[in-house]
Amino acid sequence: MPGIDFRQLRASVSMGEVLELLGFVAWRRTGEQVRGICPLHADASAAGKQRTFSAHLARHAFQCFKCRAQGNPLDLWSRASKQPLYEAAVDLCARLHKEVPWLAKRTEKRNS
Repeated sequence: MPGIDFRQLRASVSMGEVLELLGFVAWRRTGEQVRGICPLHADASAAGKQRTFSAHLARHAFQCFKCRAQGNPLDLWSRASKQPLYEAAVDLCARLHKEVPWLAKRTEKRNS
């Protein structure tokens, strides 16, 4: 399998894009920070009560204070889609109509 440049991918995908794909509805917004029901363990019975999820759109970071999940947009997509990171990265790029940032193949030999 060819490698993915995860650093480049994380820089090109915004938290807002991933939250939109997940159908996240912000209950409260303060500047670049949004809060609402965690898309990883959303509970319909607690829809109006639980606002444990927080995402900072400018920092591209999220945190849930209930399930303790945290990370960047790719981590969020990987957890929400229940896929390993590699497959989640390819899937996310396809859904966002972005090119997968493949790593360049190494042509030089390593020293033994």
